[in-house]
Amino acid sequence: MKKLLTLTLLTIGLSGNALAEGVAYDPYEGYNRFMFGVNDRIDRHFLSPVARGYRAVTPRPVRSGIGNFFNNLRDIVSVGSNLLRLNISKAGSDLVRVGINTTFGFGGLIDIASEAQMPNNKNTLGDTFASWGWKNSNYFVYPLLGPSTVRDALGNTITSVYSPEKLAFGNGAGYWAATGVKTLDTRANLLDLTDGVNQVALDRYTFIRDAYMAARAKQIGTTLPGSEDDYVPSFEEEGGNTGNEAAAATEQPSAEPVTTTQPPADSVVNSTTSAADTPADNTNSGRPAPNTIYEEILSR
Repeated sequence: MKKLLTLTLLTIGLSGNALAEGVAYDPYEGYNRFMFGVNDRIDRHFLSPVARGYRAVTPRPVRSGIGNFFNNLRDIVSVGSNLLRLNISKAGSDLVRVGINTTFGFGGLIDIASEAQMPNNKNTLGDTFASWGWKNSNYFVYPLLGPSTVRDALGNTITSVYSPEKLAFGNGAGYWAATGVKTLDTRANLLDLTDGVNQVALDRYTFIRDAYMAARAKQIGTTLPGSEDDYVPSFEEEGGNTGNEAAAATEQPSAEPVTTTQPPADSVVNSTTSAADTPADNTNSGRPAPNTIYEEILSR
């Protein structure tokens, strides 16, 4: 999990009515609300206070180095994901990033590749599944990790079994220590963003769910799922273009099908680019825009 924020509610089509009606992609709401409550209590009573202490006592350069180290390991996941998508160019670029940062960046503590403006193709196994046709997936709250989808939860579970952290630290105490530091550093980086969410006068579960799903749909270049239950196009459909056809039929600007003005859907995984290309709207000054928040979270 590892920048997962400026559009307003209107920009992504999440008005008050949309928030109330957009439940087609949450058929497991009973479980999801329960797990959301569990995760929230753990975060409020343990993880968030510890993260605040960590941020207070750890110098910014040290935190930057820790973040760079784990981002370098994420590039290894991106290599495998892009290979599975047969995107040899991006896989090669990711591999070069890992090589440069590991060799000349003291094991990845310094992000030399980004300083050299090398492409950053961060993506996950969930992005690979989406590029294979599993674009629409129902909302799912992952224990401890929070907002996800069935598709992405499956991808994250597989990745956790074969994680680069295990490659670097083995399966013993070193791995669990590294996982703890990674979790703490990620949570500390998101404190300001999540504090903003907590100030929004809406049902927090609904707000977070719809914000996450809108940002994730934009990332993979599709629309929010409708009544389909984890719909995967059949091989009889031409090119599995159901997501793009649905996008063409909607008037939501953020759900437009991928055209020549955007990368193809199977490459829209770098949310930093998407957020940067989005015009800011200051009408909700002081209130974080929901999909902007989760574009930031998803890219971490």
